[in-house]
Amino acid sequence: MVTVYYREENKIETEVTSQQVAKLNLSDLLWIDLTAPSNEEKEELEKLLSIHLLTRQQATEIETTSKYSETLKDIFVNTNYYIDKGKTYDTEPVSFVITNEGLLLSYHQQKLSALSDVVRRMSLRPDQNETGYGIFMTILEAFIDYDADMEELVTREITRLSKVITSSTNIDKAILHRINELQEKSTALREDVYDIERVINGISRSKKFPSGSETRISLMTKDAESLISHGDISFARLDYLQDTAMGLINIEQNEIVKILSVAAVIFMPPTLIASIYGMNFKLMPELDWIWKAPNGWILPAGYIFAIILMVFVTLLTYWFFRYKKWL
Repeated sequence: MVTVYYREENKIETEVTSQQVAKLNLSDLLWIDLTAPSNEEKEELEKLLSIHLLTRQQATEIETTSKYSETLKDIFVNTNYYIDKGKTYDTEPVSFVITNEGLLLSYHQQKLSALSDVVRRMSLRPDQNETGYGIFMTILEAFIDYDADMEELVTREITRLSKVITSSTNIDKAILHRINELQEKSTALREDVYDIERVINGISRSKKFPSGSETRISLMTKDAESLISHGDISFARLDYLQDTAMGLINIEQNEIVKILSVAAVIFMPPTLIASIYGMNFKLMPELDWIWKAPNGWILPAGYIFAIILMVFVTLLTYWFFRYKKWL
């Protein structure tokens, strides 16, 4: 889909069609946004504007020169756009081209929610969006605000998760998975802001952007730096939560091992007694012990003695553990 923004009678108009581009004067064009365009649409615009759109692979390169570069004719910018999808996220490479005539082209495959805010800002401040240079700076400002909103969302999730870990008596794998998900989101957001910061640095060194842009560039730089600092804090909190969760899991496992160890030790003495009397020796006096009850019954005293002895040593061991406060 191709969306064309052009100037008409000092107003910014919008047209969602690629055919509109050929009907307008190039001097009236401000911004052409391509969302998952067809090959025909790309070729048509490349031929009309005498430019070459980058491939998706070129847009995802991480070198600084790939993020922002200038030629005698055009400015090329590549950055990533963070897309939140609940428990997961996605990053969409976005390419920009600003021609010498001040025409801005943006190229991406997925719909970007921040661009709708750009249109609103353009209508509120038309004086700052008279050329593609100004619109591009408005897009960067919208991207920074969007990343700030995503940072706040991650921060709220971290706070909620912290309360769950603090109040929970059973830390399971789901909590560790959630911490990992938030770490991945926080990392992706920081990389996104780093991209924008590199682009802002490129703009600050450029001589093609109109005079008077210094204030906007300065504010964007401060906002990007604050987002990076906030992201570092969020990442540190997630590391702390991960350490806390792992510590609680280790304590719980140690308690289980402690109970099993104590139970094994408590039943060791009766097991020893049972093993001794279980030996098949001919000479074992307890086998001949008998006890005559008043009613005339003859009971095996040796067997009763062994049972009582095992119960006694079990209770004695349990008392010893309680006395030492090991239980």
